[in-house]
Amino acid sequence: MDVVNNSDTMDNNLDTVDETTSVQVKSFFETAPILKDANSITGKVTRFIDQNSSISGNEGPRRVVCVTSGGTTVPLEQRCVRYIDNFSSGHRGATSTEYFLKAGYSVIFLYRRGTCQPYCRSLPDDPLLECFKLTGDSRIEVRESHSEAVKSTLSGHHAAVSGGFLLKLPFTTIFEYLQILRLIATSMKNLGPNAMFYLAAAVSDFYVPWESMAVHKIQSASGPLDMRLAQVPKMLSVLRKEWAPTAFCVSFKLETDTDILLEKAGTALKRYKMHAVVANELSTRKEVVILVTNSGKVSVHRENDRSDVESPLIKQLVEKHSSYIKEINA
Repeated sequence: MDVVNNSDTMDNNLDTVDETTSVQVKSFFETAPILKDANSITGKVTRFIDQNSSISGNEGPRRVVCVTSGGTTVPLEQRCVRYIDNFSSGHRGATSTEYFLKAGYSVIFLYRRGTCQPYCRSLPDDPLLECFKLTGDSRIEVRESHSEAVKSTLSGHHAAVSGGFLLKLPFTTIFEYLQILRLIATSMKNLGPNAMFYLAAAVSDFYVPWESMAVHKIQSASGPLDMRLAQVPKMLSVLRKEWAPTAFCVSFKLETDTDILLEKAGTALKRYKMHAVVANELSTRKEVVILVTNSGKVSVHRENDRSDVESPLIKQLVEKHSSYIKEINA
């Protein structure tokens, strides 16, 4: 009787899966539309990382975190009129960015155009119309009712940007998001364990490959639309293994069904070798999240109705990142 070594078989299967993923990822980028302003974005990211990695404090070089925020769109036409969208206001990413800056991190904020921005939470939904007024002599003034909110927003944002601690990069489509993320990750590779990825963006699971996409607006006169979507390659494993292998990586798992949430978060933790997965259920995501790591699961609650759950969450992640850096450097 031949004895099968199950552990070897599993390792070989994992290698095959990884190899397949690499091929899919390569194909995705080779067939994606060319990223506009790629050279400009590369220059901004390189300068930002060089500037901040040269700053040292009591705990060593300044840490840099890439926070992704908002949802990606999937165009249905190359000259896009229609698209599939992923639900996300960007509140989690924008709020977390503020707390990372308070914790002494420099932040690359990769955000969906039109979503929430850091330091803007206290402003009304339509800030230009609500916060300002036109005086009799055609001067623009801040309304007294919004003066504190505007002052807080401007001072926080100005301090972060003028100090060189916050770099904001927008995206809209799944193609833009993944190309910019790869660019950021490979640029942050030299930061080693001082780099963190906080991947809060809602990324599309399916897309229409560019080469099979209609060039012009799809005509409704043609009748019902029958379209086959391809699966977006799983980039997390490539991020961990190739783009920035020693960075501290945090991903998110959002579900509407609490019965499968923790199981899927645990699977993501192991499959993609994340250092932490933030599990959140849609209806309660602003009140509580569950931080899943190899050492266990911890529920993180906001302290009161006026506080943010991101405050204690970022505090815990900063502590885990510190422990990770010490472990790597030991």
